[in-house]
Amino acid sequence: MAPAGAAALSIPAMLFEAARLHGGRSAIEEDGVVTDYAELPGQVLEVSRGLLAMGIEPGDRVAVWAPNCRNWIIAALGIHCAGAVLVPVNTRMKGPEAADILERSGTRVLFVQGDFLGVDYPALLMPYRPQSLECLVVFGSQAQAAAGTLGWSDFLARGLQVDEVRARQRAESLTPEHLSDLLFTSGTTGKPKGVMSAHGQVTRAFREFGKVLGLVPGDRYLIVNPFFHAFGYKAGWMTCLLAGATILPHPVFDAEVVFQRIAEERISVLPGPPTLYLSMLAHPKLAQMDLSSLRVAVTGASTIPAVLIQRMREELGFSVVTTAYGLTECGGLATICDPQAAAELIAGTSGLPIAGTEVSIRDPENRALAAGETGEICLRGFHVMQGYFQNPEATSETIDAEGWLHTGDVGSLDDAGNLRITDRLKDMFIVGGFNCYPAEIEAGLLEHPAIAQVAVIGVPDERMGEVGCACVVRHVGQALGESELISWSRERMANYKVPRFVRFLDGLPLNPSNKVDKNVLRAQVAAG
Repeated sequence: MAPAGAAALSIPAMLFEAARLHGGRSAIEEDGVVTDYAELPGQVLEVSRGLLAMGIEPGDRVAVWAPNCRNWIIAALGIHCAGAVLVPVNTRMKGPEAADILERSGTRVLFVQGDFLGVDYPALLMPYRPQSLECLVVFGSQAQAAAGTLGWSDFLARGLQVDEVRARQRAESLTPEHLSDLLFTSGTTGKPKGVMSAHGQVTRAFREFGKVLGLVPGDRYLIVNPFFHAFGYKAGWMTCLLAGATILPHPVFDAEVVFQRIAEERISVLPGPPTLYLSMLAHPKLAQMDLSSLRVAVTGASTIPAVLIQRMREELGFSVVTTAYGLTECGGLATICDPQAAAELIAGTSGLPIAGTEVSIRDPENRALAAGETGEICLRGFHVMQGYFQNPEATSETIDAEGWLHTGDVGSLDDAGNLRITDRLKDMFIVGGFNCYPAEIEAGLLEHPAIAQVAVIGVPDERMGEVGCACVVRHVGQALGESELISWSRERMANYKVPRFVRFLDGLPLNPSNKVDKNVLRAQVAAG
Protein backbone atom coordinates (compact mmCIF):
# COMPACT_ATOMS: atom_id res chain seq x y z
CA MET A 1 0.00 0.00 0.00
CA ALA A 2 2.85 2.40 0.75
CA PRO A 3 5.95 2.98 -1.36
CA ALA A 4 9.41 2.68 0.14
CA GLY A 5 9.96 5.29 2.81
CA ALA A 6 6.25 5.81 3.54
CA ALA A 7 5.20 4.44 6.91
CA ALA A 8 1.95 2.53 6.45
CA LEU A 9 1.52 0.40 9.54
CA SER A 10 -1.42 -1.31 11.09
CA ILE A 11 -2.82 0.69 14.01
CA PRO A 12 -1.72 -1.97 16.56
CA ALA A 13 1.83 -1.88 15.12
CA MET A 14 1.77 1.93 15.43
CA LEU A 15 0.61 1.62 19.06
CA PHE A 16 3.40 -0.80 20.01
CA GLU A 17 5.94 1.39 18.19
CA ALA A 18 4.72 4.48 20.10
CA ALA A 19 5.12 2.65 23.42
CA ARG A 20 8.73 1.77 22.54
CA LEU A 21 9.62 5.24 21.28
CA HIS A 22 7.80 7.38 23.85
CA GLY A 23 7.74 5.38 27.08
CA GLY A 24 8.08 7.81 29.97
CA ARG A 25 5.94 10.42 28.23
CA SER A 26 2.30 11.11 28.92
CA ALA A 27 -0.01 9.65 26.26
CA ILE A 28 -3.40 10.67 27.72
CA GLU A 29 -4.30 13.06 30.52
CA GLU A 30 -7.84 13.39 31.86
CA ASP A 31 -9.07 14.72 35.20
CA GLY A 32 -5.70 14.16 36.86
CA VAL A 33 -5.31 10.61 35.50
CA VAL A 34 -2.10 10.26 33.48
CA THR A 35 -1.53 7.30 31.16
CA ASP A 36 2.08 6.78 30.10
CA TYR A 37 2.89 5.63 26.55
CA ALA A 38 4.55 2.54 28.05
CA GLU A 39 1.32 1.64 29.91
CA LEU A 40 -0.98 2.14 26.96
CA PRO A 41 -0.63 -1.24 25.13
CA GLY A 42 -1.41 -3.19 28.31
CA GLN A 43 -4.56 -1.17 28.96
CA VAL A 44 -5.63 -1.48 25.34
CA LEU A 45 -5.06 -5.23 25.29
CA GLU A 46 -7.31 -5.55 28.37
CA VAL A 47 -10.12 -4.31 26.11
CA SER A 48 -9.08 -6.66 23.30
CA ARG A 49 -9.09 -9.56 25.78
CA GLY A 50 -12.64 -8.63 26.83
CA LEU A 51 -13.73 -8.61 23.19
CA LEU A 52 -12.04 -11.94 22.47
CA ALA A 53 -13.83 -13.39 25.51
CA MET A 54 -17.09 -12.32 23.85
CA GLY A 55 -16.13 -14.16 20.67
CA ILE A 56 -15.33 -11.10 18.57
CA GLU A 57 -13.58 -12.15 15.35
CA PRO A 58 -11.52 -10.10 12.85
CA GLY A 59 -13.83 -7.97 10.72
CA ASP A 60 -16.68 -7.90 13.26
CA ARG A 61 -18.06 -4.43 13.92
CA VAL A 62 -17.80 -2.87 17.40
CA ALA A 63 -19.12 0.65 18.08
CA VAL A 64 -18.36 3.52 20.47
CA TRP A 65 -21.09 6.03 21.41
CA ALA A 66 -19.67 8.53 23.88
CA PRO A 67 -18.28 12.06 24.18
CA ASN A 68 -14.52 12.70 23.97
CA CYS A 69 -12.86 10.89 26.87
CA ARG A 70 -9.96 8.63 27.77
CA ASN A 71 -12.08 5.46 27.67
CA TRP A 72 -13.15 6.26 24.10
CA ILE A 73 -9.51 6.03 22.99
CA ILE A 74 -8.72 2.91 25.04
CA ALA A 75 -11.86 1.17 23.74
CA ALA A 76 -11.19 2.16 20.12
CA LEU A 77 -7.61 0.93 20.21
CA GLY A 78 -8.80 -2.28 21.90
CA ILE A 79 -11.26 -2.75 19.03
CA HIS A 80 -8.45 -2.23 16.50
CA CYS A 81 -6.14 -4.67 18.28
CA ALA A 82 -8.89 -7.31 18.35
CA GLY A 83 -9.06 -7.03 14.57
CA ALA A 84 -12.58 -5.66 14.72
CA VAL A 85 -13.85 -2.65 12.77
CA LEU A 86 -14.48 0.52 14.81
CA VAL A 87 -17.89 2.18 14.27
CA PRO A 88 -17.99 5.64 15.92
CA VAL A 89 -21.53 6.86 16.66
CA ASN A 90 -22.44 10.55 16.66
CA THR A 91 -23.25 11.76 20.20
CA ARG A 92 -25.99 14.06 18.89
CA MET A 93 -27.99 11.11 17.59
CA LYS A 94 -31.22 10.06 19.25
CA GLY A 95 -32.13 6.43 19.97
CA PRO A 96 -33.67 5.55 16.57
CA GLU A 97 -30.78 7.16 14.66
CA ALA A 98 -28.11 5.34 16.67
CA ALA A 99 -30.04 2.08 16.36
CA ASP A 100 -30.14 2.50 12.58
CA ILE A 101 -26.35 2.85 12.42
CA LEU A 102 -25.83 -0.13 14.73
CA GLU A 103 -28.25 -2.31 12.78
CA ARG A 104 -27.00 -1.44 9.31
CA SER A 105 -23.37 -1.93 10.35
CA GLY A 106 -24.15 -5.25 12.03
CA THR A 107 -22.50 -4.05 15.25
CA ARG A 108 -22.15 -6.83 17.84
CA VAL A 109 -20.86 -4.84 20.83
CA LEU A 110 -21.37 -1.18 21.76
CA PHE A 111 -19.22 0.81 24.19
CA VAL A 112 -21.47 3.57 25.47
CA GLN A 113 -21.45 6.47 27.90
CA GLY A 114 -23.78 5.86 30.84
CA ASP A 115 -24.86 9.44 31.48
CA PHE A 116 -23.56 12.72 30.07
CA LEU A 117 -25.07 16.20 30.44
CA GLY A 118 -28.29 14.63 31.66
CA VAL A 119 -28.55 12.22 28.72
CA ASP A 120 -28.81 8.50 29.55
CA TYR A 121 -27.48 6.96 26.35
CA PRO A 122 -28.36 3.30 27.13
CA ALA A 123 -31.91 4.35 27.98
CA LEU A 124 -32.16 6.28 24.69
CA LEU A 125 -31.21 3.16 22.78
CA MET A 126 -33.11 0.47 24.64
CA PRO A 127 -36.56 0.84 22.94
CA TYR A 128 -34.86 0.57 19.53
CA ARG A 129 -31.99 -1.81 20.29
CA PRO A 130 -31.34 -4.01 17.23
CA GLN A 131 -31.28 -7.78 17.67
CA SER A 132 -27.76 -7.96 16.20
CA LEU A 133 -26.39 -5.95 19.15
CA GLU A 134 -25.29 -8.60 21.65
CA CYS A 135 -23.91 -6.43 24.45
CA LEU A 136 -23.61 -2.86 25.71
CA VAL A 137 -20.48 -2.06 27.70
CA VAL A 138 -21.20 1.05 29.76
CA PHE A 139 -18.35 3.40 30.67
CA GLY A 140 -18.30 3.80 34.44
CA SER A 141 -18.24 1.44 37.38
CA GLN A 142 -21.95 1.38 38.23
CA ALA A 143 -23.68 -2.00 38.13
CA GLN A 144 -25.82 -2.57 35.06
CA ALA A 145 -29.03 -4.48 35.69
CA ALA A 146 -30.34 -4.60 32.11
CA ALA A 147 -29.92 -7.82 30.15
CA GLY A 148 -27.03 -7.79 27.69
CA THR A 149 -25.36 -4.89 29.49
CA LEU A 150 -22.04 -4.80 31.36
CA GLY A 151 -20.24 -2.14 33.36
CA TRP A 152 -16.72 -1.25 32.20
CA SER A 153 -14.98 -3.00 35.11
CA ASP A 154 -17.12 -6.15 34.70
CA PHE A 155 -16.26 -6.23 31.00
CA LEU A 156 -12.53 -5.97 31.75
CA ALA A 157 -12.83 -8.69 34.40
CA ARG A 158 -14.31 -11.07 31.81
CA GLY A 159 -11.24 -10.50 29.66
CA LEU A 160 -9.01 -12.05 32.33
CA GLN A 161 -9.99 -15.48 31.03
CA VAL A 162 -8.14 -14.66 27.76
CA ASP A 163 -4.35 -14.73 27.93
CA GLU A 164 -2.66 -11.44 26.97
CA VAL A 165 -0.35 -13.36 24.63
CA ARG A 166 -3.37 -14.45 22.60
CA ALA A 167 -4.65 -10.87 22.38
CA ARG A 168 -1.22 -9.60 21.32
CA GLN A 169 -0.99 -12.30 18.65
CA ARG A 170 -4.36 -11.17 17.26
CA ALA A 171 -3.12 -7.57 17.20
CA GLU A 172 0.17 -8.50 15.53
CA SER A 173 -1.63 -10.53 12.84
CA LEU A 174 -3.24 -7.42 11.36
CA THR A 175 -1.85 -5.83 8.21
CA PRO A 176 -2.18 -2.31 6.77
CA GLU A 177 -4.82 -3.70 4.38
CA HIS A 178 -7.26 -4.85 7.07
CA LEU A 179 -10.34 -2.65 7.61
CA SER A 180 -9.89 -0.35 10.59
CA ASP A 181 -13.08 1.68 10.78
CA LEU A 182 -16.51 2.36 9.42
CA LEU A 183 -17.35 6.08 9.74
CA PHE A 184 -20.87 7.08 8.80
CA THR A 185 -21.30 10.25 6.76
CA SER A 186 -23.35 13.15 8.07
CA GLY A 187 -26.36 12.07 6.03
CA THR A 188 -27.12 15.43 4.41
CA THR A 189 -28.58 13.49 1.48
CA GLY A 190 -30.54 10.42 2.55
CA LYS A 191 -29.40 8.04 5.25
CA PRO A 192 -25.77 8.21 6.44
CA LYS A 193 -23.49 5.85 4.52
CA GLY A 194 -20.72 3.80 6.13
CA VAL A 195 -17.25 4.69 4.81
CA MET A 196 -14.74 1.82 4.97
CA SER A 197 -11.07 2.66 5.62
CA ALA A 198 -8.02 0.44 6.20
CA HIS A 199 -5.32 0.63 8.88
CA GLY A 200 -2.50 1.65 6.54
CA GLN A 201 -4.54 4.44 5.01
CA VAL A 202 -4.98 6.03 8.44
CA THR A 203 -1.41 5.70 9.73
CA ARG A 204 0.22 6.82 6.48
CA ALA A 205 -1.94 9.92 5.97
CA PHE A 206 -1.80 11.19 9.53
CA ARG A 207 1.90 10.58 10.05
CA GLU A 208 2.30 12.96 7.12
CA PHE A 209 -0.16 15.38 8.76
CA GLY A 210 1.87 15.48 11.97
CA LYS A 211 5.08 16.10 10.03
CA VAL A 212 3.62 19.06 8.14
CA LEU A 213 2.42 20.61 11.42
CA GLY A 214 5.80 20.05 13.03
CA LEU A 215 4.33 18.09 15.95
CA VAL A 216 6.99 16.86 18.36
CA PRO A 217 7.00 14.38 21.25
CA GLY A 218 5.62 16.14 24.30
CA ASP A 219 3.31 18.49 22.41
CA ARG A 220 0.03 18.91 24.30
CA TYR A 221 -3.00 18.59 22.03
CA LEU A 222 -6.43 19.68 23.31
CA ILE A 223 -8.94 17.75 21.21
CA VAL A 224 -12.21 19.67 20.99
CA ASN A 225 -13.26 18.12 17.68
CA PRO A 226 -15.51 15.11 18.40
CA PHE A 227 -13.90 11.68 18.33
CA PHE A 228 -16.72 10.26 16.20
CA HIS A 229 -15.49 12.53 13.38
CA ALA A 230 -12.24 12.10 11.42
CA PHE A 231 -11.02 15.53 12.65
CA GLY A 232 -11.13 14.43 16.29
CA TYR A 233 -10.25 10.76 15.77
CA LYS A 234 -7.69 10.60 12.95
CA ALA A 235 -6.40 14.19 12.86
CA GLY A 236 -6.83 14.20 16.65
CA TRP A 237 -5.78 11.41 18.98
CA MET A 238 -4.44 9.10 16.25
CA THR A 239 -2.08 11.86 15.10
CA CYS A 240 -0.93 12.34 18.70
CA LEU A 241 0.02 8.66 18.97
CA LEU A 242 1.90 8.85 15.68
CA ALA A 243 3.85 11.90 16.88
CA GLY A 244 4.33 11.08 20.58
CA ALA A 245 2.17 14.01 21.68
CA THR A 246 -0.07 14.11 24.76
CA ILE A 247 -3.83 13.70 24.20
CA LEU A 248 -6.10 15.95 26.27
CA PRO A 249 -9.73 15.06 25.46
CA HIS A 250 -12.27 17.88 25.72
CA PRO A 251 -15.96 16.83 25.64
CA VAL A 252 -17.90 20.08 25.10
CA PHE A 253 -16.65 23.34 23.61
CA ASP A 254 -16.97 26.38 25.86
CA ALA A 255 -14.58 29.24 25.10
CA GLU A 256 -13.98 30.18 28.73
CA VAL A 257 -13.28 26.59 29.80
CA VAL A 258 -10.94 26.15 26.82
CA PHE A 259 -9.08 29.33 27.81
CA GLN A 260 -8.64 27.97 31.33
CA ARG A 261 -7.34 24.63 30.08
CA ILE A 262 -4.89 26.32 27.71
CA ALA A 263 -3.42 28.31 30.60
CA GLU A 264 -3.46 25.62 33.29
CA GLU A 265 -2.47 22.62 31.15
CA ARG A 266 -0.09 24.46 28.80
CA ILE A 267 -1.85 23.44 25.59
CA SER A 268 0.36 23.79 22.50
CA VAL A 269 -1.88 22.32 19.74
CA LEU A 270 -5.52 23.36 19.19
CA PRO A 271 -7.06 22.52 15.79
CA GLY A 272 -10.69 23.21 15.00
CA PRO A 273 -13.16 24.67 12.51
CA PRO A 274 -13.19 28.45 11.96
CA THR A 275 -16.11 28.81 14.39
CA LEU A 276 -13.90 27.62 17.26
CA TYR A 277 -11.37 30.40 16.77
CA LEU A 278 -14.03 32.99 16.03
CA SER A 279 -15.75 32.10 19.34
CA MET A 280 -12.47 32.54 21.18
CA LEU A 281 -11.69 35.84 19.46
CA ALA A 282 -15.18 37.14 20.26
CA HIS A 283 -14.90 36.27 23.97
CA PRO A 284 -14.99 39.43 26.14
CA LYS A 285 -12.19 38.10 28.41
CA LEU A 286 -9.78 37.32 25.55
CA ALA A 287 -7.25 39.98 26.55
CA GLN A 288 -7.03 38.62 30.10
CA MET A 289 -6.20 35.03 29.10
CA ASP A 290 -2.75 33.40 29.18
CA LEU A 291 -2.38 31.82 25.74
CA SER A 292 1.43 31.82 25.68
CA SER A 293 1.73 28.04 25.31
CA LEU A 294 -0.23 27.88 22.02
CA ARG A 295 1.83 27.04 18.93
CA VAL A 296 -0.15 25.03 16.33
CA ALA A 297 -3.58 25.67 14.82
CA VAL A 298 -5.25 23.86 11.92
CA THR A 299 -8.54 24.88 10.40
CA GLY A 300 -10.34 24.36 7.11
CA ALA A 301 -13.70 23.54 5.57
CA SER A 302 -13.98 26.49 3.17
CA THR A 303 -12.43 29.82 2.28
CA ILE A 304 -10.91 31.38 5.39
CA PRO A 305 -10.74 35.19 5.54
CA ALA A 306 -7.17 36.49 5.72
CA VAL A 307 -8.15 38.61 8.72
CA LEU A 308 -8.92 35.43 10.69
CA ILE A 309 -5.44 34.00 10.03
CA GLN A 310 -3.90 37.32 11.10
CA ARG A 311 -5.96 37.48 14.29
CA MET A 312 -5.17 33.86 15.17
CA ARG A 313 -1.49 34.75 14.96
CA GLU A 314 -1.63 38.14 16.63
CA GLU A 315 -4.40 37.74 19.23
CA LEU A 316 -4.33 34.00 19.97
CA GLY A 317 -0.55 33.70 19.59
CA PHE A 318 -0.27 30.75 17.17
CA SER A 319 3.07 30.59 15.34
CA VAL A 320 1.91 27.70 13.13
CA VAL A 321 -1.42 28.34 11.43
CA THR A 322 -2.47 26.27 8.48
CA THR A 323 -5.50 25.07 6.59
CA ALA A 324 -6.31 21.58 5.34
CA TYR A 325 -9.01 19.86 3.35
CA GLY A 326 -10.49 16.39 3.48
CA LEU A 327 -13.71 14.46 3.86
CA THR A 328 -14.75 11.17 5.43
CA GLU A 329 -14.54 9.36 2.09
CA CYS A 330 -10.81 10.09 1.83
CA GLY A 331 -10.08 9.41 5.50
CA GLY A 332 -10.34 13.08 6.46
CA LEU A 333 -7.20 14.49 4.79
CA ALA A 334 -6.33 15.27 1.16
CA THR A 335 -4.51 18.61 1.03
CA ILE A 336 -2.71 20.87 3.50
CA CYS A 337 -0.91 24.22 3.36
CA ASP A 338 2.74 24.53 4.22
CA PRO A 339 2.65 26.56 7.47
CA GLN A 340 5.62 28.55 6.14
CA ALA A 341 3.63 29.74 3.12
CA ALA A 342 2.43 33.32 2.81
CA ALA A 343 -0.58 34.20 4.97
CA GLU A 344 -2.63 34.98 1.85
CA LEU A 345 -2.02 31.46 0.52
CA ILE A 346 -2.96 29.85 3.85
CA ALA A 347 -6.08 32.01 4.10
CA GLY A 348 -7.15 31.59 0.50
CA THR A 349 -6.34 27.95 -0.23
CA SER A 350 -6.23 24.51 1.36
CA GLY A 351 -2.74 23.90 0.05
CA LEU A 352 -1.19 21.07 -1.94
CA PRO A 353 -2.11 17.37 -2.01
CA ILE A 354 -0.36 15.22 0.58
CA ALA A 355 2.14 12.72 -0.82
CA GLY A 356 0.37 9.96 -2.74
CA THR A 357 -2.70 12.05 -3.59
CA GLU A 358 -3.93 13.58 -6.84
CA VAL A 359 -6.49 16.41 -7.09
CA SER A 360 -8.45 17.11 -10.26
CA ILE A 361 -11.12 19.74 -10.92
CA ARG A 362 -13.79 18.30 -13.21
CA ASP A 363 -16.82 19.55 -15.10
CA PRO A 364 -20.32 17.97 -15.05
CA GLU A 365 -19.24 15.64 -17.91
CA ASN A 366 -16.28 14.45 -15.76
CA ARG A 367 -13.67 16.20 -17.91
CA ALA A 368 -10.60 17.69 -16.25
CA LEU A 369 -10.55 21.49 -16.12
CA ALA A 370 -7.54 23.75 -16.43
CA ALA A 371 -5.93 25.71 -13.59
CA GLY A 372 -8.14 28.58 -12.46
CA GLU A 373 -11.39 26.98 -13.67
CA THR A 374 -14.07 26.11 -11.12
CA GLY A 375 -15.66 22.68 -10.92
CA GLU A 376 -16.12 19.63 -8.72
CA ILE A 377 -13.12 18.62 -6.61
CA CYS A 378 -12.12 15.02 -7.31
CA LEU A 379 -9.44 13.01 -5.48
CA ARG A 380 -7.43 9.90 -6.24
CA GLY A 381 -4.85 8.18 -4.05
CA PHE A 382 -3.96 5.68 -1.35
CA HIS A 383 -6.41 7.10 1.22
CA VAL A 384 -9.60 6.99 -0.87
CA MET A 385 -12.13 4.79 0.92
CA GLN A 386 -12.53 1.09 0.23
CA GLY A 387 -16.16 1.91 -0.54
CA TYR A 388 -19.48 2.39 1.22
CA PHE A 389 -20.37 -0.53 3.48
CA GLN A 390 -22.75 -2.95 1.75
CA ASN A 391 -23.65 -0.27 -0.79
CA PRO A 392 -21.88 -0.93 -4.12
CA GLU A 393 -24.32 1.27 -6.03
CA ALA A 394 -23.50 4.37 -3.97
CA THR A 395 -19.81 3.47 -4.16
CA SER A 396 -19.84 3.37 -7.97
CA GLU A 397 -21.71 6.70 -8.05
CA THR A 398 -19.00 8.32 -5.91
CA ILE A 399 -15.81 6.67 -7.23
CA ASP A 400 -15.66 6.57 -11.04
CA ALA A 401 -14.06 3.96 -13.28
CA GLU A 402 -10.73 5.82 -13.24
CA GLY A 403 -10.62 5.82 -9.43
CA TRP A 404 -11.57 9.46 -8.95
CA LEU A 405 -13.53 10.18 -5.78
CA HIS A 406 -16.19 12.81 -6.55
CA THR A 407 -16.42 14.93 -3.40
CA GLY A 408 -19.45 17.13 -4.04
CA ASP A 409 -17.26 20.13 -3.17
CA VAL A 410 -16.60 22.98 -5.59
CA GLY A 411 -13.18 24.51 -6.10
CA SER A 412 -10.25 25.31 -8.35
CA LEU A 413 -6.49 24.80 -8.54
CA ASP A 414 -4.01 27.63 -8.99
CA ASP A 415 -0.99 27.33 -11.28
CA ALA A 416 1.09 25.86 -8.44
CA GLY A 417 -1.53 23.21 -7.67
CA ASN A 418 -2.95 24.76 -4.49
CA LEU A 419 -6.60 23.89 -3.92
CA ARG A 420 -9.11 26.67 -3.39
CA ILE A 421 -12.42 25.52 -1.89
CA THR A 422 -15.37 27.51 -3.17
CA ASP A 423 -18.22 25.69 -1.45
CA ARG A 424 -20.38 22.62 -1.35
CA LEU A 425 -22.33 21.96 -4.53
CA LYS A 426 -25.48 21.75 -2.41
CA ASP A 427 -24.83 25.09 -0.62
CA MET A 428 -24.38 27.10 -3.82
CA PHE A 429 -27.37 29.27 -4.72
CA ILE A 430 -28.11 31.13 -7.95
CA VAL A 431 -29.10 34.80 -7.98
CA GLY A 432 -30.45 35.91 -11.37
CA GLY A 433 -28.27 33.38 -13.19
CA PHE A 434 -25.09 34.08 -11.19
CA ASN A 435 -23.60 31.32 -9.02
CA CYS A 436 -23.16 32.46 -5.41
CA TYR A 437 -20.83 30.58 -3.06
CA PRO A 438 -21.67 31.30 0.59
CA ALA A 439 -18.12 30.76 1.85
CA GLU A 440 -16.81 33.51 -0.43
CA ILE A 441 -19.50 35.96 0.72
CA GLU A 442 -18.97 35.04 4.37
CA ALA A 443 -15.26 35.77 4.07
CA GLY A 444 -16.09 39.25 2.77
CA LEU A 445 -18.64 39.97 5.49
CA LEU A 446 -16.20 38.93 8.25
CA GLU A 447 -14.11 41.95 7.30
CA HIS A 448 -16.78 44.12 8.98
CA PRO A 449 -15.50 45.10 12.44
CA ALA A 450 -18.87 44.53 14.14
CA ILE A 451 -19.30 40.93 12.93
CA ALA A 452 -18.08 38.05 15.12
CA GLN A 453 -19.59 35.20 13.08
CA VAL A 454 -21.67 34.95 9.92
CA ALA A 455 -23.33 32.31 7.76
CA VAL A 456 -24.93 32.98 4.38
CA ILE A 457 -27.77 30.91 2.93
CA GLY A 458 -29.93 31.18 -0.16
CA VAL A 459 -33.63 31.93 0.34
CA PRO A 460 -36.42 31.82 -2.28
CA ASP A 461 -37.21 35.01 -4.20
CA GLU A 462 -39.96 35.41 -6.80
CA ARG A 463 -37.96 37.68 -9.09
CA MET A 464 -34.39 36.39 -8.75
CA GLY A 465 -35.08 32.73 -7.95
CA GLU A 466 -32.92 32.94 -4.84
CA VAL A 467 -31.19 35.70 -2.91
CA GLY A 468 -28.70 35.71 -0.08
CA CYS A 469 -29.58 35.97 3.59
CA ALA A 470 -26.76 36.75 6.04
CA CYS A 471 -27.18 35.33 9.54
CA VAL A 472 -24.96 37.47 11.75
CA VAL A 473 -23.63 37.27 15.30
CA ARG A 474 -22.37 40.68 16.38
CA HIS A 475 -19.34 41.29 18.57
CA VAL A 476 -20.32 42.04 22.18
CA GLY A 477 -21.21 45.70 22.53
CA GLN A 478 -21.29 46.38 18.78
CA ALA A 479 -24.28 47.90 17.02
CA LEU A 480 -25.05 47.00 13.42
CA GLY A 481 -28.32 47.18 11.49
CA GLU A 482 -29.57 45.40 8.39
CA SER A 483 -29.59 48.39 6.05
CA GLU A 484 -26.15 49.48 7.27
CA LEU A 485 -24.60 46.07 6.52
CA ILE A 486 -26.27 45.82 3.11
CA SER A 487 -24.96 49.28 2.17
CA TRP A 488 -21.47 48.34 3.42
CA SER A 489 -21.58 45.14 1.36
CA ARG A 490 -22.63 46.96 -1.83
CA GLU A 491 -19.42 48.95 -1.69
CA ARG A 492 -17.28 45.83 -1.46
CA MET A 493 -18.79 43.04 -3.54
CA ALA A 494 -20.65 42.40 -6.77
CA ASN A 495 -24.32 43.24 -6.52
CA TYR A 496 -25.54 39.66 -6.95
CA LYS A 497 -23.41 38.60 -3.94
CA VAL A 498 -24.81 41.27 -1.62
CA PRO A 499 -27.21 39.75 0.95
CA ARG A 500 -30.76 40.98 0.45
CA PHE A 501 -31.69 40.08 4.02
CA VAL A 502 -29.85 40.07 7.35
CA ARG A 503 -30.87 38.13 10.45
CA PHE A 504 -29.13 38.93 13.74
CA LEU A 505 -28.71 35.96 16.08
CA ASP A 506 -27.16 35.33 19.50
CA GLY A 507 -25.32 32.33 18.09
CA LEU A 508 -25.18 30.14 15.00
CA PRO A 509 -26.47 26.54 15.22
CA LEU A 510 -23.57 24.09 15.07
CA ASN A 511 -23.46 20.46 14.05
CA PRO A 512 -21.49 17.91 16.14
CA SER A 513 -18.30 18.83 14.26
CA ASN A 514 -18.67 22.46 15.38
CA LYS A 515 -19.42 23.58 11.84
CA VAL A 516 -22.42 25.79 11.14
CA ASP A 517 -25.50 23.64 10.52
CA LYS A 518 -27.05 25.36 7.53
CA ASN A 519 -30.01 22.99 7.38
CA VAL A 520 -31.04 24.15 10.85
CA LEU A 521 -30.32 27.76 9.89
CA ARG A 522 -32.50 27.52 6.77
CA ALA A 523 -35.34 26.13 8.88
CA GLN A 524 -34.96 28.94 11.43
CA VAL A 525 -34.99 31.63 8.74
CA ALA A 526 -37.98 30.03 6.98
CA ALA A 527 -39.87 29.98 10.27
CA GLY A 528 -39.19 33.67 10.75
